[in-house]
Amino acid sequence: MNMKTLQVALAQISPVWLNKQKTLEKIKDAILEAAASKAQLVVFGEGLLPGYPFWLALTEGAQWDLKINKVLHAHYAQNAVNIEEGDLQELCVLAKENKIAIYVGVIERATNRGGHSLYCSLVYINEFGVICSVHRKLQPTYDERLTWAPGDGNGLQVHPLEGFTIGGLNCWENWMPLPRAALYGMGENVHCAVWPGSDHNTKDITRFIARESRSYVISVSSTMNKNDFPLDTPYIDEILTAAPEQLANGGSCIANPDGTWLLEPQINTEGVFFGSIQLNRIYEERQNFDPVGHYSRPDVTQLHLNRERQSTIKIKD
Repeated sequence: MNMKTLQVALAQISPVWLNKQKTLEKIKDAILEAAASKAQLVVFGEGLLPGYPFWLALTEGAQWDLKINKVLHAHYAQNAVNIEEGDLQELCVLAKENKIAIYVGVIERATNRGGHSLYCSLVYINEFGVICSVHRKLQPTYDERLTWAPGDGNGLQVHPLEGFTIGGLNCWENWMPLPRAALYGMGENVHCAVWPGSDHNTKDITRFIARESRSYVISVSSTMNKNDFPLDTPYIDEILTAAPEQLANGGSCIANPDGTWLLEPQINTEGVFFGSIQLNRIYEERQNFDPVGHYSRPDVTQLHLNRERQSTIKIKD
């Protein structure tokens, strides 16, 4: 019997909103806390570095040529992550030094797309400190489209970790059946679903995906309260006037492969939470249902995946 286990950590923290360097320090502290408790994987929420674009719902975000939205977007872009320039190198070093894998949600300003548009990206750093995939959110949701660009299939990848196969999606991508199926088809058995925050997102779909895939599902959210907006944020007075006291209450949780809770949603608290998952539980639940194995009919329905990284130009020197 294969009794392999994996110790996982869910880092439910708030950003220092739209401040890349200060948020990076909080992420590093959480990684060290997870590693000190012998975690082998730590997962952070969607767009945590440097934060979710809450202003769009607070400042008439869809109005054309409104100065507040242009200024905040520029501030956001200048605090976004440029992976090619080494903005995540410190996290890679920590991963290697502590032998811990990391899934972290970032706002990416991608050089290979010109360096000005923003992508909501989920980055996987393995236990050797190597960035193995950068998944740009396929379809930003509703008002997110006013500040994030749509991604591509390049980051739809899975990763081996201590005998498990890890994959992940951003927020409402987890509601998209075909990207989920793509990860299942690559052997995913630990699904990491990252969210900007709140149990209204995580309390139902976490258990649903677990039952559908017969995998562990780790949902990780951030927290965000009104007092988490830094006072040096552009247009802070207008933001605070429109903001509710709480913007994200957390809701990080873990579902077992049969859809029961291993860790129920954690509400209204910032911190690092832990769970231990067992490979054998996955095989037990796949005995009667495996959506891409014995309970599939690829001769009838089949999914085609394009993982080419999209770019406006292809340079041939």
